[in-house]
Amino acid sequence: MTGAGRAVGAGAEQAIGLNTLVRLQRRRPAPEPDRRLTLPDGMTAPLGFDAVAVPDRLGPLVVPRLPRVGCVYADGSRWWWIVPSDSDYALPWPPPAHYATGALSTGTARLIHRPEGTVPYTPPIPLYLALCRATGTAPDWSRAVPA
Repeated sequence: MTGAGRAVGAGAEQAIGLNTLVRLQRRRPAPEPDRRLTLPDGMTAPLGFDAVAVPDRLGPLVVPRLPRVGCVYADGSRWWWIVPSDSDYALPWPPPAHYATGALSTGTARLIHRPEGTVPYTPPIPLYLALCRATGTAPDWSRAVPA
């Protein structure tokens, strides 16, 4: 070492200053913010709304098992089903489903199904059961309780 603690020679590492770290951080692209799915004009959500996202390969397997299909969105890799707010209360959605409080999606989703009428909801219990069936997961209430 010489002078003010600097290493000399091959393989010496140079410290990065705080100014350099700040400059590098500013160059990084900001992560894309989550976007709330928007309901089509004329739709009302008296119970608020959240969304359940599933891989797009599961969407066509779920649709025929539902008594009613509400608003459904697609973003290229997932289908997003609109459900009433708090449809995750005491209900662990089966993987690979993702429950999105506030219907926040991570990308740009487009509406692929609009139901008749003004209510955007897919009933959450039938959706949950259809997803359990499509993923081979037993519904939470039918699993054995550990002693």
